[in-house]
Amino acid sequence: KQTAKERFCRRLQEAQGITLDPDSLFDVQIKRLHEYKRQQMNALYVIDKYLEIKAGRTPEQPVTVIFGAKAAPAYVMAKHIIHLILCLQRLIENDPQVRPWLRVAMVENYNVTWAERLIPAADISEQISLASKEASGTGNMKLMLNGAITLGTLDGANVEILQQVGDENILIFGMKTPEVEALKARGYSPRHFIQQSGALQQVLAFLEQHRHLPSFGSMAEYLKNGDPYMAAADFESYCRIQSQASELYQQEATWQRMSLMNVAGSGFFCADRAIQDYAR
Repeated sequence: KQTAKERFCRRLQEAQGITLDPDSLFDVQIKRLHEYKRQQMNALYVIDKYLEIKAGRTPEQPVTVIFGAKAAPAYVMAKHIIHLILCLQRLIENDPQVRPWLRVAMVENYNVTWAERLIPAADISEQISLASKEASGTGNMKLMLNGAITLGTLDGANVEILQQVGDENILIFGMKTPEVEALKARGYSPRHFIQQSGALQQVLAFLEQHRHLPSFGSMAEYLKNGDPYMAAADFESYCRIQSQASELYQQEATWQRMSLMNVAGSGFFCADRAIQDYAR
C-alpha cells in the first residue's frame, strides 16, 4: 500500500505538479461526477475541516482528499462541483496553516490509466451515494480488492460488501433506503437539517462569502432550497464517520486488519461467480 501511494504521488507530481504526502491518509472518491454520488457532500466536509483548522483545531491525522471524475458535457451543477473542488485545492495549497493537515487533489482527465495507479493507493473508498440511488457500483469492489476501507451509505454494492466483510470492517453512515423514502413522503426540507447543524451553517456561509473564492452563493441557495440528494440530512452523520475513520487509521494494526479482511472478502465479487448468476 505504501509503495502504491508513493508511486501515485510521483505520477501526480509529473502530470500536474502537485506534491502530496504519501504518509497521510488517502481518502479517495473516483467515479462519474453526479449529484446522486454526492461528491458535493465530500467537498462540504473538506470546507468544514478547513474551517476547523483555521480556527486552531488541528487534527491528529493528516488527510489527503483525492477526487477523480468527469461530468457530462451539459451537466451544469456537476461542473460547478468540479469548479468548487478545484478552488478548494488551490485555496489549501496556498495556505501554510492548513496545508500540513489537509490537502485536496483533483486528478485531471480521470481514466483507466489513472485508476490503475490510484485504486491501489487508496486508504478510504468513498461510496456516499444517497441510499436507494446507486443500482450497483463496481469501483467500490476494485477498491475493496486493493485493501481500501469502504466509507459509505448502505447503497448499491456496499450492501453486499457489508455482508462479506462484516460491520467491523466497513464504515457505514447515513440514512437507509426506508428512511430516505419516508423523509421524501413527509416532505424533505433541507433548511430543517441546516438549522440543526452549526457546522453546516458555517460551511454554507463560507460558500457565500469567502473572499478568496469565486461566489458559490447559487450552490448554497440550491442546497438550502432544493438539495434533491439530501446532503444536508446526511452531513452530520458523514462528519462523524469521517472522524471515526481518522481515529481507526491511527490504530495501525486495527486498520491493517480491516484492510486485509476487505481483500480476503472480495472473492465473492469475482467475474466467474457474477457471470454464473447472470446465466442462471
